[in-house]
Amino acid sequence: MVSARLSIARSGILCPLRQANTVGFMDWSFQSAEELAAALHAGEVTSVELTDEAIARIERDDKAINAICVPDFDNARAAARAADQARARGEDRPLLGIPVTVKESYDIAGLPTTWGMPQYKDYVPAEDAVQVSRLKAAGAVLLGKTNVPLTLRDIQSFNEIYGTTNNPWDHSRTSGGSSGGSAAALASGFGALSIGSDLAGSLRTPAHFCGIYAHKPTLGLVASRGMVAPPAPALPVDLDLAVVGPMARTARDLTLLLDVMAGPDPLTYGVAYDVALPPARHERLADFRVLIIEEHPLIPTGSAVRAGVNRVAEALVDEGARVERHSPLLPDPIEAATLYMQLMLSNAAAGLPLDVYRQLRTQAAALSADDRSLDAARLRGMVLSHRDWVEANNRRELHRHGWRQLFAEFDAVVCPITPTPAFPHDHDGGLEDRHIDIDSVEYPYFDQLVWAGMATMPGLPATAIPAGRSPEGLPVGVQLIGPMFEDRTPLRLAELLEQKIGGFQAPK
Repeated sequence: MVSARLSIARSGILCPLRQANTVGFMDWSFQSAEELAAALHAGEVTSVELTDEAIARIERDDKAINAICVPDFDNARAAARAADQARARGEDRPLLGIPVTVKESYDIAGLPTTWGMPQYKDYVPAEDAVQVSRLKAAGAVLLGKTNVPLTLRDIQSFNEIYGTTNNPWDHSRTSGGSSGGSAAALASGFGALSIGSDLAGSLRTPAHFCGIYAHKPTLGLVASRGMVAPPAPALPVDLDLAVVGPMARTARDLTLLLDVMAGPDPLTYGVAYDVALPPARHERLADFRVLIIEEHPLIPTGSAVRAGVNRVAEALVDEGARVERHSPLLPDPIEAATLYMQLMLSNAAAGLPLDVYRQLRTQAAALSADDRSLDAARLRGMVLSHRDWVEANNRRELHRHGWRQLFAEFDAVVCPITPTPAFPHDHDGGLEDRHIDIDSVEYPYFDQLVWAGMATMPGLPATAIPAGRSPEGLPVGVQLIGPMFEDRTPLRLAELLEQKIGGFQAPK
């Protein structure tokens, strides 16, 4: 056990629960996947032991958190035994024997995929999602599936089938959505890795609320087949805006898991293309050129989140990085937010019943031409004509061109993920009727998504990292936005910042 303890100490991110709690026994639950892989390789622990410990922790602690909505412990133990046997034969795959979880919205053959919709509580797909297949091929042990909001459309993880997932730091607050179950599981020590998805911050917001790491890949980098609402078939479609991606307790683990996930669908582009991501632009913090953005013209930034952004900025300055607070190269954030809302809601409304669509079209026609609010943008987006969508998409391309010009001068942008830390559970009424409290002032609930849209609308990669605590002790995160298909740049910056300011800490 000595070498295991030494490897943990060298990581520089020892958390309070990563220590021996009795003589001769190691609590592995909060160690990184990288550390677990090293221990497995050295013969210091078996996959069966790791899996049994993870299951015991879930059975003990998840009653209060409710992160694991579909446990699959018998199959997990069988997979762990198979992993140990494979290692004994000399095999060594990237995730061989490491316990992980999977967001409920991914198809796993033989387990329900509901997206929280009661009418599909008994829907069981016959085939694994492509990312589930990649996890299994990499040797991962799947503990089960994690909770989500209804149809994945909330910043909280609650549905009538599986109930509410609580924030491990404060059970009265949300863990985020829609990958809130995965974030809560990681913060609670339920597996070393998880996979989620992101359209409106669904990887980044739960990471921010729970104090973990997540990465929204460049649009199109990671195949998403089988991450589809029931009962739709699992087809290899190219999603607009939405991506799937990794979640972890360390930045290096994000890279480890992204390398497993990245690549085109073998049914389409994978026939002809392989992925070869370029290396990170820099290897030292001192060499990075970073634009810091802490305020958005459409919504204020809460004091706790602003403090997190500035903590990262100060760390960069302290290491000699070039840090700027303003740049004329930044694409117009108001137009960007409007485009994001229109494109996102156009997608979301595509399956609405015809009578509902007609009602929305009437409401949109009644809007004043001068109404440029985000509420108006969302309503107009739900009834966009094809002609208007093409125009919006062309304006998106102009924004992408603007980002390319910005990233010729900067390597990354640091900004908030949402304006506040995790907020109290609120499942009353419709989403459009709710509000978010920012330093005691209420704003429309969905307006907080403008920060998620900053990377989502143009399809940029963005890495969510812990950046401190609020005065109430809640986690605060920020996102590091990087150039398209240069995902290793924000991931490397995340790793260097983890070494500088610290990273994940287990909830007390």
